[in-house]
Formats: sequence, C-alpha cells, structure tokens
Amino acid sequence: MRLFDRAAIVTGASRGLGRAIAERFVAEGASVLLVARETGPLDEARAALAARTTREGQVVEALAADVSHPASADAIARRAERALPDLAVVVNNAGIYGPFGRLDEVDWEEWERAVRVDLFGPALVCRAVIPLLRRRGFGKIVNVSGGGATAALPRMSAYASAKAALVRLTETVAVELAPDRIDVNAMAPGPLATRMLDEVLAAGPERVGAEFHARAVRQRDEGGASLAGAAELAVFLASADSDGITGRLLSAVWDDWTALPARRAELAGSDDYTLRRVTPPPAPSKAGP
Repeated sequence: MRLFDRAAIVTGASRGLGRAIAERFVAEGASVLLVARETGPLDEARAALAARTTREGQVVEALAADVSHPASADAIARRAERALPDLAVVVNNAGIYGPFGRLDEVDWEEWERAVRVDLFGPALVCRAVIPLLRRRGFGKIVNVSGGGATAALPRMSAYASAKAALVRLTETVAVELAPDRIDVNAMAPGPLATRMLDEVLAAGPERVGAEFHARAVRQRDEGGASLAGAAELAVFLASADSDGITGRLLSAVWDDWTALPARRAELAGSDDYTLRRVTPPPAPSKAGP
C-alpha cells in the first residue's frame, strides 16, 4: 500500500478521472478529502469510497467547493488541516473546457470562467495548502493538464491557454518548493471518455471544428484512454516512488514514467518532459562573393 502513510486532497473528485484517482488512492491506503462543486455526486462518491477503506484510521471526507474562489481554497485547506493530519498530497484535477468557438466569437465571461477554474483554481489550492505541506516536511502536488498544453487547440482557446499556463506554473512552483522537499508535477491523462468528451460531442463540428469532433467520435467509439492508467500515474506521483522527480509534465499514455526513478539525477539537469522553446540549428553562413 504505497500511500498508507499519507492523506490527499483530490479536486474534481465526484466523477471521471478525479474519482478514479481517489479510488486508487483509497485502495493504496490513503485517507482522502474529495472536493467537487455538486453535492449529490460528491456525497455518493464519498459513501462509495468510505465503504472501501482497508485500514484502521483511514477516512474519506467530502467538501463541496468551487476551487476558482479564494474563499473556497481556504476552506479546503482548513478542512484538510482538521480532518487529515497526514496530509501530504494535493491533486488539482478540477477543470472545464469552457466555451467552444473562435476567440472573437465566444462569450468573454465564459472564457474568463474557464481560466479561473483551470488555472486560478490549482494556483489558489496550492497557495492555501503549501503551508500545511511545509509543516509536514515533504509533499506532492499533482496538477492535471492535458493536450491543450502542448499543441494549438483551435476553438478551445481558454482551455488550451490555461492548461499551458498550468504547466509553467507547475515548473515554477517546483523550483520554489524544492528546498521544502515538495515535488510538483503535471500529468496529461490522455483522451478520456468522460463527461468532457460528451460536451465536445454535444457541441458538434460547427463549434469545435470538424477535425476535433471527428477525433472525439473515434475516441467515443474506441473507448478513449484508460482511466486506470491515468490513476496509476497519479499514484506514482503521489508516492515515495517519485521522490525527487519534480517540475515535469508526464503523459499517462505516451511516457515510460515507471522508468523515471532510475533517471532522477539525469532529469534534474535536463529539459525532458518540460515546456521549452525548440530552436533550429544555426543557418549556414553565406559564402562571400
């Protein structure tokens, strides 16, 4: 049980990937605080996971909160401080696509809302919880990013911009917290068949673009990436197995993350699994007349 000695906060935990991560954490022995906006699905998830605890003292708590508000982030930290004395892990999973459409056509309030949830939310939760991790003497922060961070995503500019910024935030905070033995990483779970996929399908090709919609249809028909695989990466990043691996963006689908512990020293001095500008080789000098 790789997480028996630590407790975790998981946001966006009532459905989809967040719930899958919380389930794996409980199975690995962690106590968990589930955070989500909707009380009905959240209470159902808490009851289901509480029934699966496997050790004495293991608890599953739930708190309805919107991570995009500073007061909610503070409430999450206070609840964790009270209910989870072994807090060592934070998984910032809560996220939304936001509006579909070209930048000059979408509703601006919806665009801002997506950035508040997808970027400000993780930043606020980190800001509120970091003092608790420092007090513990070590910790793990896992920020859930996605494909929008590493490639252009037309008609989803709020989501793509926020997820790219979240990766840079991850890298920056990782450097800030290295002296405190707090590892900070981002993970890309791959194309999952969750409620967010349903939103793309419902929006249709006119709003999300024909190519992206066709990919979503294939994803639905083929089942998408594995929730279990993404949850396993989250367990790895939350456990002692990943100690010293920090400031990275790891793909649950494409990266051989199980091999990374053997590369700790090499990774620390490299740009592997980071967002960097790729520069071309120098142009050949022109011959003289």
